Amino acid sequence: MFRGPARVLLVIDQRVLADVVSMTLNHGVYNTRIETSSDSARALLATWRPHLIIIDMDLAGADAVQVLGAAGADSARLPVIGLTRRGDLRTKLAAFEQGVDDILTVPFSPEELVARVLALMRRTYQEVMAFTPVLRLGELEIDILNRSVTAGGHSLQLTGLEQNLLYLLAANAGRLLTRDEILDHLWGVDFIAESNLVDRHIRNLRAKLQNDYRQPRYIATVPGKGYRFLPTTDA
Repeated sequence: MFRGPARVLLVIDQRVLADVVSMTLNHGVYNTRIETSSDSARALLATWRPHLIIIDMDLAGADAVQVLGAAGADSARLPVIGLTRRGDLRTKLAAFEQGVDDILTVPFSPEELVARVLALMRRTYQEVMAFTPVLRLGELEIDILNRSVTAGGHSLQLTGLEQNLLYLLAANAGRLLTRDEILDHLWGVDFIAESNLVDRHIRNLRAKLQNDYRQPRYIATVPGKGYRFLPTTDA
């Protein structure tokens, strides 16, 4: 049995992605730490003793997964989930050869990450981990199971893409996200989009949230740059 929340070490150098992963893990009972390199993560292993590692395979060296995964307590191997922006079979097979237990291609949906983490933790530790379908962010309640959001007492149905966009914005609350960052994290770095794709999806999400761009409650426009999620006072 875990004594307190399970500890998850994120080895990810892109803060936008790291914060999305960290917020998504709030659907369970986890403490997370973010390290931007495999060397700094390795230095933390002995003192913090994580139960799970989520590692950016595009950042890590070839031996990073083997070194980090082999550092569990009592010589037990730590479970590792790899993240990669290259979704080809060769990349995935190479990741499994390096020692990952599972791999996700970026971009991914929050519900997919939640499911993979729950399954891997149950398989590794023979325990059913806590799962909380609803995240509360101030006035917003995000239900990942039913893909809905409650805002101002009204239940709103979101598409998968709208839910992913809301997670991306909310996880980076207060921080400017450029259109290019939003494109990269929702559609992938190789996606070629028409010029107004991000603006169109922001507009649709705002309409469902009943968010007037002239008096924004949730999503503010930064002219010529991008968008910023506005955290509510009790978020």
